[in-house]
Amino acid sequence: MKPVSLRELAQHLGAKLVGDGELMIQSVSTLSRAGKGQISFLSNSKYRSQLADTSASAVILGEDDLPHCPCAALVLDNPYVGFALVAQLMDTTPAAADSISPNAVIADDAVLGEGVVIGANAVIEAGVVLGDKVQIGAGCVIGRNSRIGARTKLWANVTLYHDVEIGEDCLLQSGAVIGADGFGYANDRGRWIKIPQLGRVILGNRVEIGASTTVDRGALEDTILHDGVIIDNQCQIAHNVVIGENTAMAGCSVIGGSTRIGRNCTIGGLSAITGHVEIADNVHFTGMSMVTKGVTEPGLYSSGLPSQSSKEWRKAVANVRNLDKLGQRVKVLEKKCAERD
Repeated sequence: MKPVSLRELAQHLGAKLVGDGELMIQSVSTLSRAGKGQISFLSNSKYRSQLADTSASAVILGEDDLPHCPCAALVLDNPYVGFALVAQLMDTTPAAADSISPNAVIADDAVLGEGVVIGANAVIEAGVVLGDKVQIGAGCVIGRNSRIGARTKLWANVTLYHDVEIGEDCLLQSGAVIGADGFGYANDRGRWIKIPQLGRVILGNRVEIGASTTVDRGALEDTILHDGVIIDNQCQIAHNVVIGENTAMAGCSVIGGSTRIGRNCTIGGLSAITGHVEIADNVHFTGMSMVTKGVTEPGLYSSGLPSQSSKEWRKAVANVRNLDKLGQRVKVLEKKCAERD
């Protein structure tokens, strides 16, 4: 990465520059580890103590933290967003592939846009369309008639089943599986009869899918993740789910079939949302939430219990087991009180 002057970074961010604008910045780092030629950030005042001792050449921070800064600074209302933008600008992550490998298997009728790269042992099946500058990592499988939009990047060993549609500027991490069969079966006197999953998976633009995450295809209609959705590692999204724009889902969470999630929602890690419910826009679930019914009002929702000592937990469980008896006693007392009145 070619060094960039602090003045250029300030212009890129629209930030107020404090200090020497000719300082050359080569990379980003944390406050505690940054050195000469590096830029860091402070977005949480509880780390202000690290600011005084930093060896960074410059720091991205808010106006309130500026008096405590011992070096040059870029001042923004949201320093964390500023850091993200600078990190993007100075990103050194390699491409998923650097050419079309002679070991890739590409169907004769596949359509490849300009600048497409495909890694070794990837398989591009019949009817596939890849947009300009798409990156396909080693070992990926792109199923029949799937379409991938411009500048989308698939790391190694991503699997797209047939008829999957992915928009532009998406990112799929290794091991992601898009378009596997949804869990659809009918029970005939104890024998499971498989229901063919005939829908598709459609991912909008700027969608990101984490490593080893699965998005199942629809049974009859499509599974849809709209623009800007971000999904963490090891998540499960069942058939016919629809997720609205810019919703984020943290690791190891699951969404049951035919559930609809609104726009701008956040789903904390290890959460489980049952099937066939609807979640409104701007709903936020904390980690380990168990969602068993729809949510119609925006806001913050929780259901996971905080950890406690085993002794306290055993007492709490014992009390829960006695709730029915306690309820019966309360009813008896209420009846006696009513008779006295």
